[in-house]
Amino acid sequence: MTMKKVLLISLLVIPVLFGCKEDPPPVPVHTPTAEERARDGLYDLMKDVYLWYKTMPTVKLSDYENPEELMDALRYKQIDRWSFVADYESFMASMEGSFVGHGIRMGLDNMDNVRVVSLYEGSDLWPKGVRRGWIVKEINGTSIAPIFLSGNNTAYNNLMGPGTAGTTNTFKFINPDGQEVIYTSVKSSFTINSVTATRILDLPNGKTGYLCFETFIDPSEQELNEAFADFKANNITDLIIDLRYNTGGYMDIAQQLASFVLTWEDTTKVAYKLEYNELVGPLWNESFNFIRTESPLGLDRVVFITTRSSASASEVVINSLKPYVDVTVVGDTTHGKPAGMNIWGYPFPSESEPEPDYDYVFAPITFEYLNAMDEGRFYEGILPDVKAADDITHDFGDPEEASLKAAISVLNGTKAATVMPVRRPRIWSEGTQLPTELFLGPPQPFKK
Repeated sequence: MTMKKVLLISLLVIPVLFGCKEDPPPVPVHTPTAEERARDGLYDLMKDVYLWYKTMPTVKLSDYENPEELMDALRYKQIDRWSFVADYESFMASMEGSFVGHGIRMGLDNMDNVRVVSLYEGSDLWPKGVRRGWIVKEINGTSIAPIFLSGNNTAYNNLMGPGTAGTTNTFKFINPDGQEVIYTSVKSSFTINSVTATRILDLPNGKTGYLCFETFIDPSEQELNEAFADFKANNITDLIIDLRYNTGGYMDIAQQLASFVLTWEDTTKVAYKLEYNELVGPLWNESFNFIRTESPLGLDRVVFITTRSSASASEVVINSLKPYVDVTVVGDTTHGKPAGMNIWGYPFPSESEPEPDYDYVFAPITFEYLNAMDEGRFYEGILPDVKAADDITHDFGDPEEASLKAAISVLNGTKAATVMPVRRPRIWSEGTQLPTELFLGPPQPFKK
């Protein structure tokens, strides 16, 4: 409604008021809470940018107290398992690699032993020598295997304690030599390493680079530059990229990782295309080429290791390279998220407050991504060419680890036989502090 219409209505009402004998009792005015204003802002955003906006149900906004409740009501649940609302500060901390905890992930192996699945280098257990594959017998004197076997995640979280710096737990491990060792660990705040492991493997066909990569966040750019500089210096002729626990992150880091595989000349080629809904698509649909990296390898083939946890940005890398190089996927079917988000900070900027202090991040699914051959929409996941188990009894980069062994066999031309079924180990992490989605970039303003 324009200002002119507002003034006209006001003038028409004035004579009526003069004719009243008695003013009616005032109607109580509800002042929206901050959460209600955020809820309404989310609704305005979703109507324009949500990929599946046509599926949004008709809702009465006052039935929802906050944007989280409204997002759950509006999500296209047949497909969308990902759209979310988050606290702004917590979200930004996670994308910067900020983590609080022991930095340990544990899982149940085929012999019902709980083992270390991964450990960040910032953990105080890292300099003690603890690594993937170590058996975890007890935490604070409590046997941990029965808790994993029962699937009681609540008991696990209670045993691990709050995710706050200073929380102390005592672990009893069995190391690879079969010795029991007891270490006390204090949860602390640190920046995680997104490159979990690198290794140069001497194979019959030449030197092969192995990269285990966990998440696509801000610090990843420099970590990847360092890893691929080492690969290039060692003249590797093949590459294995291990994305088995990589659940996503920033799109530009996926673009960078895929570009390392190619050459500088390939920067004229399309890496991926983003397709939005028809309301914003005419302005927002866009193609992105590969970028010029510091250490391009110019390879003809690449092998990826995946599990059901390989999602979003991980799938972007695999899908983007398929039109240009021989891509082989080893392990398990990927998560299946060929869609991603633009993200917005709330409160939205306005003329009166052009740079507000953000309280929320709104992250609805806004686009699907396709490769140069228009391949995508794999909501059931990317199937592996060679099935292989996630072998948590061996460390990353160990040629005897089942998935890496299968990847090596592909490169050696002795492709491993299909393993059926592939047992998926039960794996538990510390909280949900890392990105599990695909984001086009940092939060941006939304203006109608």
